[in-house]
Amino acid sequence: MESPNIPNEFDRLLALADYDLDTTELEDQLKDLTKLAAKVAGTDISLVNLIDAVTQWSVAGVGMPVMQLPREDSVCQYTIKEDQSLEIKDLSKDDRFKDKFYVEDDPNLRYYYGVPLKTSSGHNLGALCVLDTKAITITPEKTDLLKIIAEEIINRLDIIKSVNELKSEVKDSIEKQEQVAHDIRGPIGGIIGLAQIIKDQGTNNQLEDVLEFIKVIQSSSQSLLELADQILSTKAKGKSQNKLNLQNEYNLQVLKEKLNNLYAVQAEQKKVKFSVQISSKNLEKSFSKVKLLQIIGNLISNAIKFTPEGGSVSISLSLEEKNYINNLRAKISDTGTGMTAAQIEEILNGESQTTQGTAGELGYGFGLPLVKHLIDGLGGVLKIDSKLGEYSAFEVIIPV
Repeated sequence: MESPNIPNEFDRLLALADYDLDTTELEDQLKDLTKLAAKVAGTDISLVNLIDAVTQWSVAGVGMPVMQLPREDSVCQYTIKEDQSLEIKDLSKDDRFKDKFYVEDDPNLRYYYGVPLKTSSGHNLGALCVLDTKAITITPEKTDLLKIIAEEIINRLDIIKSVNELKSEVKDSIEKQEQVAHDIRGPIGGIIGLAQIIKDQGTNNQLEDVLEFIKVIQSSSQSLLELADQILSTKAKGKSQNKLNLQNEYNLQVLKEKLNNLYAVQAEQKKVKFSVQISSKNLEKSFSKVKLLQIIGNLISNAIKFTPEGGSVSISLSLEEKNYINNLRAKISDTGTGMTAAQIEEILNGESQTTQGTAGELGYGFGLPLVKHLIDGLGGVLKIDSKLGEYSAFEVIIPV
């Protein structure tokens, strides 16, 4: 089946990445709206689906468990092509869906109505959809209400995005305070030391006037040093007070759990061995989570896509400190189809092309260029090692 062609798909994926959403944390914020959508439509099922380059993520739902679905198997992949909505009265009579497991087997879906989740910039991040196992009719008044609910979903996603950005700004502000304090301590400490030496030796040179001036410098410098200590003390107290409130950080253990929760299901569905390991001791040290799931997650989805049944995908995570900078290192290795040197060069240049996965998964051509774009934006580095027909290993190094 041919995948739908979406204009400006890279921009759409970039818009989704800019929201920097953790799909495991959205159900509580959106579940009431899915219940309302089902009630308005009179259907048994309602889902909020977000669609990235490879996967449809059901992030909230009623009547059906939230789940992951390969993008090429979803109905909503066609809804995000639309400007308004998409209605399919009988999925079993539509050649695109009649052989899908959710139509042929439990829950034997028939009716579908989807509304794109459109941002203010005009990008469809996914869809709000209502489904049923029987044929129904949705009146124009109800479709208008569903569109209003879809707009409210986007409003809530916008709020989540704004809150996350505010948390990052607060964290950056605290870090800047600490940096200023350290910047002050170094030079001012040197001035105090130098002033003390000149003071100790100055009486031998009978430099009374100079000594009086130096005393003033010493006094002022000492005040600045005390101020720096106060800033650092406030920062230390702020850490304990704000650690739980910021919640804009991960540590290695949390990141490992997130990746397991998000991608082990995809690997299991394809019968690919999946593991996430931590290869450093900094388990509790926190770091910014900005864009990490988008970057690492896309690479994991890609690795699963190009690894045949019985193969393996493994992830190694570590946090390393070098020159007072923490670097997150993530290595995603697979026993898949591998790549040529030319393909690697295309990826590193942000120009990779779409191909099909080992189980015939459709490609959309933008996952890896998006990853490279996001890594570059964070000042990180992407390294690739691969041998055609044997393996691929993507290594990401990001200053956090």
